[in-house]
Amino acid sequence: MNTHRWMSTNFFSFFFTWGIFLPFWTGWLVYSKNLSITDASLIMSMGLVARGLSTLFAFPYLSGRFSNKVVLKGAAVGTLVSVLCYIPSQTFTSLLLVTIFFHFFYPPLMPILDTAASRLVQNKQLEHYGKARQWGSIAFVAAGIILSLFITAYSEDVIYYIFLLGIAVLVFLAFQKAPLILSEKPVKNPAMTSGLMKMFHMKHFWLVLLIVVLLQASHASYYNYGYIYLQDIGAPAYLIGVIINIAVMAEIIFFSTADRGFKRFSIGSLLALAAFGSSLRWILVFAFPSVVVFSFAQILHACSFAMAHYAFMQYLIRYIPQHQIPKVQGLYSALALSWSTAVFTLFGGYLYEIKPGYAFLGMVVSTIPALLLALRYRIVEDK
Repeated sequence: MNTHRWMSTNFFSFFFTWGIFLPFWTGWLVYSKNLSITDASLIMSMGLVARGLSTLFAFPYLSGRFSNKVVLKGAAVGTLVSVLCYIPSQTFTSLLLVTIFFHFFYPPLMPILDTAASRLVQNKQLEHYGKARQWGSIAFVAAGIILSLFITAYSEDVIYYIFLLGIAVLVFLAFQKAPLILSEKPVKNPAMTSGLMKMFHMKHFWLVLLIVVLLQASHASYYNYGYIYLQDIGAPAYLIGVIINIAVMAEIIFFSTADRGFKRFSIGSLLALAAFGSSLRWILVFAFPSVVVFSFAQILHACSFAMAHYAFMQYLIRYIPQHQIPKVQGLYSALALSWSTAVFTLFGGYLYEIKPGYAFLGMVVSTIPALLLALRYRIVEDK
């Protein structure tokens, strides 16, 4: 079968739903479920805690006992069931419980797909990770534009129903034919089994992981309050999705050219550029609270997120043994994309209540240390 097409299709399917969930879900909880920003932030933060537990422990455990294909099916079906549970949930407690349940299944789909892509690249069945991953970014853009049009025509209630439809498609694709290597059950070999702590003895692993944790955590305010913030500064409702997707367009351009354009860049150089771009992005949003400047700053998403993620994937492909990839992906997802983001979501929510712009300026608390550490890693990497 065409491995590139399979990987691209699955990236597209997942990130179409991610393009609904990430920018709009907090807004849906506020406007459709009548929660306050503080309550919605707390619910999303607890969901991120559950996400971290799932990706750090459940995902690597299941990946060590079942094939990539089986794990993908289980996560997709679990996501569909948990999304349906949102329908009867109306109270803070019920929404909190459903969100925790939902985060055990849905966000781990990202490391599941990235693990599949890494394995295919290492086995020479997928030539370019970036070219496959860019279809995820294209889907993210498409979701935002489509959703913005529907929200303008109807209301925030439509967020849930389009998301549910996207998850149904994702489940359908999970049961389709996959590359044979992804259906192979992992071979149990005690010599290849090692705990989480042993990974920190890998070449500069702890330093690279710390840098990407800091960089990904800095997106907490943007992910959770970007949609609401654009409304606060007077962005037209029909343009909000377009503005949000400027970031993803920049991401698409980056991923489509990264394998070729950044081939000679060291991992340390990529991380340093990502940290500088991220710091500049949040400072601009704070210093100039306007729709035009926010839109321009969105271009820097190519640095703050895409370049940081690409650099970590390059480190993983170059230095991490194949049998350790699920554990590393789980650790990355738990620390960089879940727990650190949960902490900064609460931090950003507190700052947002004081003044919306402070929520974005506060993110440099993580990006500036990330820049200093990246410059340090660049030196030791060259040695």
